Amino acid sequence: MISIRQYQFSSQDFDEWNEFVAQSKNGTFLIDRRYMDYHQERFTDCSLMFYSKEKLVAVLPAHLDDDTLYSHCGLSYGGLILSRKISTALVCELFSDLNICLREMMNIKRVVYKVIPWIYHNLPSEEPLYALSKVCKAQIMSRDVASVVMLGRRLPLTELRRRGVKKGMKAGMEVVEMDDFAPFWDILETNLMNRHQTKPVHSLAEINLLKSRFPQNIRLFVAVCVGEIVGGTVLYIDRGVAKTQYISASDKGRTIGALDFLFYRLLDKFANDGYHFFDFGTSNFKTSDDLHESLIFQKEGFGGRAVCYDTYEWTL
Repeated sequence: MISIRQYQFSSQDFDEWNEFVAQSKNGTFLIDRRYMDYHQERFTDCSLMFYSKEKLVAVLPAHLDDDTLYSHCGLSYGGLILSRKISTALVCELFSDLNICLREMMNIKRVVYKVIPWIYHNLPSEEPLYALSKVCKAQIMSRDVASVVMLGRRLPLTELRRRGVKKGMKAGMEVVEMDDFAPFWDILETNLMNRHQTKPVHSLAEINLLKSRFPQNIRLFVAVCVGEIVGGTVLYIDRGVAKTQYISASDKGRTIGALDFLFYRLLDKFANDGYHFFDFGTSNFKTSDDLHESLIFQKEGFGGRAVCYDTYEWTL
């Protein structure tokens, strides 16, 4: 028997949830409530906890919007987080009971479910993919494509990216890590407003808050030329993966190869530090999963190759 209950904003559930995610086979710090809850006022939380024989075996970060359960629009990914010992048969039972619970007890009519990409798994964790097909008859709603470098088997940089690296070297550029996000945020906000009339997903105050909670997981690396910050990237780092969350360069930085030089150095650094993957993030338009070809061209120039970020849906 699977017992399902909704997460409650209490110290007991907070601690139980976070302890489980830390020991799970496919959870990352994004699923920690200290990360999830920084923007809880934007979502009607409906995260779920699953028990078998009174033992927590899975959690699902989720929120409600009308009669749809989403997992989770505030996260890059957010599917079912699993215990290390859970079986495929139990995951199938879990989804079957989940569907009954959502339909009969919560009057939910539709589920939108983000899958956690396999590069973030500590152990093979694709039991939900089988259950989505077999139990839920789910269909892929969208498929975004990320460019990922396998750091142990790196491809050479393209000639265009190498030329950018040489420009950075000639300019005397260096790469440093910073705890002060404000100078880089000025570059980022200026670029996003001028080019796309938008703002970063996180305000400076929000990213500083998250950095204070996860100092080892959220890190800023910048390219510096003669004392001036000319480019940078905010990385989300967990479970052997470094992922670009924000990338931006100043006008000067773009002319002297700041980002080419920056990522050339970072790929070396994380490979030498024993990381498995460097995830440059997805290259799809926000309003569709159509390919942003100029964006992915740059990422593939560093040796990134495709890993899919899938979203499924099914009706109840």
